[in-house]
Amino acid sequence: MNASLAWTALGLTRTTRETRATPTFPFVSLAVGPGRIPVEVSLVARLGHGAGDKLFFEAQARQGRHGRFVDELDEPSAKLGGTDFQAGDATALYSFGIGERGHPFHRHAGHRVFTAVSGSGGTQLRFSGAASAELARDPASFVRALQHVDIPPDCLFTVRFCGATWHQFVPLRPRSRHPALFALSTHTNELGGELSDEARRQVLSGAGDIPSLTELLPNVVAAWLRACPPRPGSVPTTELSLHDRPGGLLAAMCANVRSLAGHLQRWRLGFGFRAGFVSVVHGPRVVARRELADDCLLRDELRDRVAHHQDRFTLTVTPPAKDARDAAQWLAAALAGFIDNAPRAVSRLMVWRNALVRPLGLRTSPLGCPVSSLLGPRAPVCFAGRFPVHREQVSADGRVAQVVLGADDKHLQFRSCVAVRALVGGAVEFSLSDRVACTNAFGRLYMAVIAMTHRKAIAPAMLAHAVEAALRSPA
Repeated sequence: MNASLAWTALGLTRTTRETRATPTFPFVSLAVGPGRIPVEVSLVARLGHGAGDKLFFEAQARQGRHGRFVDELDEPSAKLGGTDFQAGDATALYSFGIGERGHPFHRHAGHRVFTAVSGSGGTQLRFSGAASAELARDPASFVRALQHVDIPPDCLFTVRFCGATWHQFVPLRPRSRHPALFALSTHTNELGGELSDEARRQVLSGAGDIPSLTELLPNVVAAWLRACPPRPGSVPTTELSLHDRPGGLLAAMCANVRSLAGHLQRWRLGFGFRAGFVSVVHGPRVVARRELADDCLLRDELRDRVAHHQDRFTLTVTPPAKDARDAAQWLAAALAGFIDNAPRAVSRLMVWRNALVRPLGLRTSPLGCPVSSLLGPRAPVCFAGRFPVHREQVSADGRVAQVVLGADDKHLQFRSCVAVRALVGGAVEFSLSDRVACTNAFGRLYMAVIAMTHRKAIAPAMLAHAVEAALRSPA
């Protein structure tokens, strides 16, 4: 008896391996029946050791707190983005996770595309293209059509398949205590395929979810599969891999290390859940201008000196219609805002700056330099009866108000103009302009060091905080 006949007589199947290298993403396309699109799996990237388990447990914890979370069919999921049929959008986006027990064989009516990260023990993807008529005649046809794809631990991969395809996702190694995967799934058409009337109504009402769009394997086939599971090595299997040749010693060693790293990550995550944040960053509200305004009082300041630095920043807002303050009143509110609502970051910088320059005998102030003179001694000119200024001007129609601030120091002289303009349509423009003349080499070095920080952070932040305070202040 030759070797192949001996294997056949013993009821065993000799396995063979064919491995080829690829310069791009490792990929497999599995035929699942005539007239159907194939199952397509692409391996994209390998992540750090233990990253798959870490991502799974963190994402599962957040998913469980989602407003549209569902935990059924061993496939906890959340609907992250719904359909908008009125706008012609039939797509939907879900997250889902498959734990260490895997989930049962099932299929969906519609087409599916998902991107996933495998757990730190790897993932096995199981697909069968057996048709319903075949299964009714012969449950064993399910196994004859079965194909597996093995995904290594801690890997990013994509899957695409049609709705008629039975599928099951499980950890690559049974009883490894690693989750199978966490995924983001796109339903390219939530109404796709042959939906029941009830499922269609549910989708159209915006209440569709993964369980309601899932068909489990018929009971008779599931029972047959439990009684006659496929023998190890009997199912055609494609192993995708990055860096390590499948079946080699290096791949096995790497899998063991990643498994240990995954368990350590799970242990570390057990010490507490970390919150997420949503921070809305608006557009550039404060706008930098190259030139001073034509009527800016700063044009007459330090005219006999060389200006080593000059800038202007504006911020336009639209106050509530009931707020009838004129430009002078808005200016007084903004000046108060510079004092009472200074940005914390700027205040901290001033603490450091004061500590560094105090031994040199330079001016110190808790306020940023552009408006630090607001905390200076009383001056001959006092705007709104409170704020010491060099000059003030209010237009005859009350639509423009501006003041000049500033001080002289050993190394430089600076002047700032804070102005308010009432614009057409009810908008109000606040501006902060600066001009600096250095008196010695140290002054020029000082400005060279701080100029970028002043333009990018200090002046815009101070103006924004002052205007916010002005808008909150009583009219």
